[in-house]
Amino acid sequence: MLSVLIETANDEERLARTLGSLVAGAVDGTVREVIVCDRGSSDQTRYVAEHAGCRFIGEGGIAAAIREAKSDWLLLVEPGARLLDGWTDEVAAHLSRGLGGPARFSPSRKDRLPFLSRVFTTRRALADGLVIAKRQALALAKGGDAAEAIVRGLSTRRLVAEIVAAEPR
Repeated sequence: MLSVLIETANDEERLARTLGSLVAGAVDGTVREVIVCDRGSSDQTRYVAEHAGCRFIGEGGIAAAIREAKSDWLLLVEPGARLLDGWTDEVAAHLSRGLGGPARFSPSRKDRLPFLSRVFTTRRALADGLVIAKRQALALAKGGDAAEAIVRGLSTRRLVAEIVAAEPR
C-alpha cells in the first residue's frame, strides 16, 4: 500500500527510532517497503537500514528513491520522527476515500510546544510527515533537491493520526 521514504545524513540512532514506529504498519500490510535515501552518511546509517530490511539508496537523492518506490502512495518522514498508535488506520481511511490529495499527520498533543514557542518557531516542512501520490511526488521532485523541498508550500489535508516530530539537528 505505502512505500516509506526516509532521507538521512548521519542519522543511525534517529533512523532506528523511526523504523520502530513503522513496525505496526509492516505487520498489518500498510507498509510495503522502506527506502532510506542517504545524503552521504559517514556513520552506521547504511548498516541500520539494511539490518532492518530497508532498501538503501546512496546516490540520486530523493528523486531516485521516488522513482524506485514500488507503491503508488508514498510516506515521507524525517529520521527521528515517530508515528503514534492508530496511524495505519487513519492512512488507510484517507487512501480509501479516494480523495487522492496529500496529507500530513497531526503534531502529538503530548509534545506540543507552548503557544508562544509555536508562534515564533519556524516549523520544518517535513516535521509532520507527508502522505502523497507517487505521481505527484515525481512531478515535484527535482534532481538533487532534498525531501523538504517537495513538501514546502504544498497544500495538504490534516490526518487525525499523530506524529512526534524529530528533534531539530
